[in-house]
Amino acid sequence: MTQRIDKSLIAEENAKLESYLKEDYQALGNQLARKNINIDDITAKAEEFQIAVPSWGTGTGGTRFARFPGEGEPRNIWEKIEDSAVINDLSHCTERVSPHFPWDKVDDFSELKQTSDSLNLKWDSINSNTFQDQPGQEHSYKYGSLANTSAAARDLAIQHNLDCIEWGKELGSKTLTVWVGDGSNHPGQQHFQSAFERYLESMKSIYAGLPSDWELHIEHKMFEPAFYSTIIQDWGSNILAAMELGPQAKSLVDLGHHAPNVNIEMIVSRLIQFKKLGGFHFNDSKYGDDDLDSGSLHPYQQFLIFNELVDAEYRGQEGFKPNYMLDQSHNVTDPIESLMNSAASVQRSYIAALLVNRPQLTEYQTNNDALMCSNTLKNAFNTDISPILAMARFRKGGAIDPIATYRKANYRGIVGKLRPSSGGNGSGIV
Repeated sequence: MTQRIDKSLIAEENAKLESYLKEDYQALGNQLARKNINIDDITAKAEEFQIAVPSWGTGTGGTRFARFPGEGEPRNIWEKIEDSAVINDLSHCTERVSPHFPWDKVDDFSELKQTSDSLNLKWDSINSNTFQDQPGQEHSYKYGSLANTSAAARDLAIQHNLDCIEWGKELGSKTLTVWVGDGSNHPGQQHFQSAFERYLESMKSIYAGLPSDWELHIEHKMFEPAFYSTIIQDWGSNILAAMELGPQAKSLVDLGHHAPNVNIEMIVSRLIQFKKLGGFHFNDSKYGDDDLDSGSLHPYQQFLIFNELVDAEYRGQEGFKPNYMLDQSHNVTDPIESLMNSAASVQRSYIAALLVNRPQLTEYQTNNDALMCSNTLKNAFNTDISPILAMARFRKGGAIDPIATYRKANYRGIVGKLRPSSGGNGSGIV
């Protein structure tokens, strides 16, 4: 086991900032009290908030042209969960890890479960991989997996997903996330309806293998690696497939998988309304599926998404229990730092959305007062709730300033000596 962050170091670094935090927290508490908001109630919500870390996100990502390995990056799932534990030690809002198979497959899943338990980590959604061929694979996914014209290739992809369910059961997961790169690169290459029919037929076989308390989350992506057409290219195809499969099938929203300028928050609302919102892969995007750090480019959009999520929570919407997960590629930053930053960014959007005066917003909406509707949202978004996030971490034993504490611990330098580069990419492809 590699060196984790010493709790005494966290306490030492917190001691330097505690008085300032309490001062800022009191000031914000007074500000919120004028709006009849109890800051401790909001902080309790921040303490409850959890978002999963992707196992593959703990490693260095890559581009279409090159990958530049980072110091001490994890080479296997054991080292990935060590890094995930460090992220949670400091942030205390990332107690769940989402694995990707076969990248994270091990011989003894009971040993993996025992190790994760010792690190105070739980397992989130299981992600299957049928978008690339594995060494020695008998049938290729070059022309698709679940929608391949080859029945043998489809059967191979189906079996992999069924295997993922079995591995997930051993880890204590209750969700399978399926994304496929199936599609076409040239007009006429593929019969659209026939391809979708093959996909649905394959997915019905996987759905039949779900335990009764599991969900199947369907992930859509507008393009890449297929550049002309994609089997599940948008939320429309996604929800149609989920509705065709049954109540345990739901749609997953990855923020980078939409056409530019799409109103993602309205898509979220529609999925909630029809009880088909499974969860999220949070990241940010400038041009396409960029997998940038969450909230690094469009924090207001992220807030507007959480406005819909908190609204559903506020209204007690039936069937509302989405999974939250990060899904990012770290090419020029330390993945641990980026994941901590992003977890806090998503948590910030959630807490800011809790500050929206919903009865007042409803009144403005009823009276068609567009300006005040907008201002009501912006007033919540513009409130600096940093003291709430820091206090939530502090009260749970985390770091007031996670990145500063992480750098003080020199964790990356320590694991850099313990994890010599293998020359490959142990994190998988991001």
